[in-house]
Amino acid sequence: MKSLLFPAVAGMLTVMSGAALADTAVSAVTDLNVRAGPGPQYPVIGVLTAGQSATLNGCIENSKWCTIAEAGGQGWVYSDYVTADIGGSRVVLTERRSSVAVVSPPEDIGNYSTDYTGAIIASDPVVDDFPPPPAEIRTYVDTHRLDPIYLEGEVVTGATL
Repeated sequence: MKSLLFPAVAGMLTVMSGAALADTAVSAVTDLNVRAGPGPQYPVIGVLTAGQSATLNGCIENSKWCTIAEAGGQGWVYSDYVTADIGGSRVVLTERRSSVAVVSPPEDIGNYSTDYTGAIIASDPVVDDFPPPPAEIRTYVDTHRLDPIYLEGEVVTGATL
């Protein structure tokens, strides 16, 4: 009987460990932007200050973006800067992905990549005061277009390249 009981209990604990970090307390390692969606293209809707606690809802599979809830509402944070208590020790969420509940990315939370920044740039009176560049400069820039560069993660206090 003992030989069957131990593997059964161990198996149950293993199965339950995947959901163990859903709705659990996490805290920020540094002042961390809380965003409207899972990515740097979404606007910052709040800040989780260093040491401040929030409730982890889960993380997107194969991504470092996690959704949290705190007194100000819900938002998304980058898991490299969030810790949780796992087995009695503080661990960065990214290091224990198998212990974190999986959530689906949001279906439709708006297209912030153009609407959000476009409105700020288009209505800036300082930009309107500058004369346009000469035709040869515009031609060079138009013919030598570069693809945008996207960095993974968040800009945080003390980060370096």
